[in-house]
Parts: sequence; structure tokens; C-alpha cells
Amino acid sequence: MSLLVVGLSHRSAPVSVLERAALHADAQVKLVQDTVAAEPATEAAVLATCNRIELYADVDKFHAGVAELSTLLAQHSGVGLDELTPYLYVHYEDRAVHHLFSVACGLDSMVVGEGQILGQIKDSLARAQDLHTAGRLLNDLFQQALRVGKRAHTETGIDRAGQSLVTFGLEQLASGTAVQDWALGKKALVIGAGSMSSLAAATLARVGVAEIVIANRTAERAERLAEILNDGGDSDVVARAVPMESVPDELTRADVVVSCTGATGLVLTAEAVASAVPGAGAERGWVAQLGAGEVPPRFGSGAAPGGTSARGLAEPDENCPLDLAPVQATAGFSVLGEAAVAGMAASELEQHAAWVDNAPRPQGSVAVVDPVQEADAIAALAATAAVIGRVPERRRPEPVAEIPRPTPSLFLLDLAMPRDIDAAVHRLGGVRLVDIESLAEASADAPMAADVDQVRRIVADEVAAFGAALRAAHITPTVVALRTMAADVVANEIARLDGRLPGLDDKQRGEITQTVRRVVDKLLHAPTVRVKQLAAEPGGAGYADALRTLFDLDPETVAAVSRAEDSTTDEKDRGSS
Repeated sequence: MSLLVVGLSHRSAPVSVLERAALHADAQVKLVQDTVAAEPATEAAVLATCNRIELYADVDKFHAGVAELSTLLAQHSGVGLDELTPYLYVHYEDRAVHHLFSVACGLDSMVVGEGQILGQIKDSLARAQDLHTAGRLLNDLFQQALRVGKRAHTETGIDRAGQSLVTFGLEQLASGTAVQDWALGKKALVIGAGSMSSLAAATLARVGVAEIVIANRTAERAERLAEILNDGGDSDVVARAVPMESVPDELTRADVVVSCTGATGLVLTAEAVASAVPGAGAERGWVAQLGAGEVPPRFGSGAAPGGTSARGLAEPDENCPLDLAPVQATAGFSVLGEAAVAGMAASELEQHAAWVDNAPRPQGSVAVVDPVQEADAIAALAATAAVIGRVPERRRPEPVAEIPRPTPSLFLLDLAMPRDIDAAVHRLGGVRLVDIESLAEASADAPMAADVDQVRRIVADEVAAFGAALRAAHITPTVVALRTMAADVVANEIARLDGRLPGLDDKQRGEITQTVRRVVDKLLHAPTVRVKQLAAEPGGAGYADALRTLFDLDPETVAAVSRAEDSTTDEKDRGSS
């Protein structure tokens, strides 16, 4: 059997795909159960976080295993296999071990070095143990991954290379201001009471917010978290719990909102946020650009707020096939860039490009946009749209009508996957939203600390040691079966000796027995020690087969030893988790 992992993460897939493929708790349980029920796999565990979904399994066939695990991921995520496949990655044997150890150390996290992943790996192992889908391989693998992750955080400064998503998200909301200064005295609303929400609440309390309101569907969990915050003693924060139905009212009072629930749909819509912002009125010091329930018009679809076009021009170009306003100081030419054509079909873009090519050039010396360059850009967008059906909409398109956005007075941090907060909130004036996609963009160019190299060396050493131990363990049942067979031979020969020499006293019989056992042990010592050493090396798995063949060992005896060891390991691991 061999270790196989199939998954997708923020490194391989866009957030929109991760969001659709996210698995709720029940789906994770069903996925693990269906995996071990499939023919190629005997063990399985799923690691599902806000930015990764990975299925680990012990399989007997690589290609069949990849096909089965990929199909199961597609079925349980609800994303079609053809659509999901381009974003999947596959790791096998040592590469799979290396991947999980890197994940455990925070090297593969969106924010390098964050430590929350260790808790998520522990939860993944506990779930597999409870479902009895983790055998010896996955028990050993995940427990060793936890040890490697703890070693990395203890022996290096990897914590300095990054922080938790919560801390990083708050830094993004603060926009260069010290988080403690930005958060001081603010009122916070935390939606959800799970591990990430609890971490967010504790972090907000630590950085100095004045009040934290916890909203959760299970009232007891919200009340428990509020009680912990009030009894913490490390801050003067006041915490209270409210039902989810109170979120709209609490939203009008909050300065900061952090949401991380397991909901499959939106928790906060753009309309809900737009309705809450004007509710504070003069307290916020600005007038909302949108009325309650009003959604910003799509760029390029006509007039912008205030009766002007998307560039502040009075009328759209009457000849433009997409009804876009003309660029200032141009004649017969109209295009507003990628934001304007977001969501347009390829055929519409191609129609617009053809119209731009044939448009008359502007007269005079006024500097204008080159229509040829714009036409090339539109053609490139059309080619992209032809592949995926449309041009993906930008979350933060160009500002409308050159109206300066109000200084944010409501800050939203969405750490859920799939998202809790409507991405359209990015377009609301006076509101700043940071979500998983924003964090991915912000962390893409983050500088790597020197400690990262040290952690990589730790991972490489631990992978080599784990592989050697795994290969050595693979031959252990064969060695045990060989020694059991030798002991049986000794016992049988001593019994025959008793029949031939019935006059031996106990002392004589004991001496003879010990002598025979020592002879057998000495004969077996060197070959069994050496075969374990050889088996620990890459490609050493064949030595177990050679030993079974040379000594004509019963395969069922070897299998029985292996099952007994797995059973003992399972009991020990469940008792320690």
C-alpha cells in the first residue's frame, strides 16, 4: 500500500473554485467513508480548511487511486470533474509526506508560518480516528506531521515570517496603521463561534477593541465564547452573545465585522450592508452613495450614480454596441477598460473590437487613448472570454464617476470559505472588505523570512526519516514471522528431544533449550538487522519479499502479525488523541 494525496488549494485554484468546492462537516464525513469503501483505498482522511481541500488515502494502485479520489472529490464538492481536474494536484509516497509536513509547518499557507493549520490537522486526524478510517499509515503520518510542525515553530523563527489569517486580515483592514491604534475603542461584531471566529475574537480583544458581540446559530457556543472573553483578564473588552437574527441591528452599531461560519450561502448580502451603513447616519460622518437595498449598476450598463456615465460623462456613445460612454476628447470611440466589460460575452467583445477598429480617429493634438491598443486589449479579453464563457468580474473595478470614495467607517473581514459576505460589498462607499481573495493577493509578494529555509531543511530531514521508518516498518511483520517460525522449530525439536531422552532433569533440559535458542538467535541476528537497514533505504521494499521467499514464510502469518500491530497502534493513537 502507498500514500496518495489529491487536493486543491489557494496555490492551484482561484478562490471562486475553492469557494464552490468547499465541504461542510457532513460532506467531509461522507467523503472519507466513501473513500475507504472504494476499491483502491484502505485508509482515508480529509484536510479541509478555508483555503485547501485535500484527500489523503492509502491505496494499492496509483492510477486507479488518482482516478477514484478525483471522482470522489468532484462528487462531494458538487464541482464537475472536468472543471475540477485542472486545479487538482497529486502527490504520491515521499512527495505526499513532504507536502503534508510542509503544510503542517505553515510553508504552504496563504500567510507563511501561520500556526492554526496544526489544529486543523489534529481535527482531521481525530475525525478519521472516530470514523475508523485512519489505520497505521495515516495515524503515523498525521501524528508525525503535528510533531514536525511543532518542531518548526519551536526551533525556528517561522512565526516571524507570517501570522494567522486573522492578524494578517486585520493588518490589511488597518491599511498601514498599527493594528492596535486602528482597533482602539472600536465596536466589533464576530459572526460565528468556531475555531477561526474564536481566534478572531481573542485577537480583537488583544488589540484593544472596546466591545465584541458574538453572533452564532448555536446560542450556547456564542455565550460560552463571550464568557471566556469577559473572564480573560488580559483586556478590558466587554463581550456579549446575540442570536443570528440580531445581526442586522448589530451591524448598524459595529465598526468592525469578522465573519467565519460554515454556511453554504451568504451571511451578509450587499443590500444588508448598504442598509446598515446609512443607519448610523451622522455618527459615521458620511452619506452613503447607495440607498437601502440598492445595488450598484454594472459598469458599462448605463448611467452611474448622480446621473452621469461611468466616467462622469453625460451621455453614452450612441454608436457604441455596448452602450459605453466615450472616452473624453475622442470621437466615435468608447471603451472603459476591463471593469467596463466584466461579464460580457465573447461575441459582444469581438463586436466592440470591430467597432473600435473602424472608428474615426480624434482630431487635434489632445492626448487620447490609442484605439488600436484598446482594440488589441479587447480582442485579448474576448479570447479569454471564449475559453471560460465570460470575462471574470473584478471585485474592485475602476472608481465610478471620479467621485472619491468616503473614508471607510465600516470594516469587514470575511474568513469563510465559501464566502460569508457578498463580494459586491467591495463597491460600496464607506465600506472596506477584506476576504480570502484579498488576502491571497496581498500575501503573494510578502517577503520570506530567512527562517523559512531552516524550516525547509527540517521538513526534508523529517521526510527522509519518516520514509526510512516506514520502509523499515514494512519489513517488521516479516522479521517477526521469521523469528516466530524459528521459535516454533526450537520448541518442536526440544519436544522431540524429551521423547528421545526422557531421563533429562529440568536443569539439563533448560541448558539445552537455552543453547539451541542462542544458536538460532545468533544465526538470525545479522540477516534480520541487515535486512531492516536495507529495507529502510529507497527501493528497499523488495527485501521483505525476498525474506519471505527464502524462508518459505506463510503469507497469512505475516499478514496476521501486521493486523495485530495495526490494531495495537490504533488503540494507542485513539487513547492519546
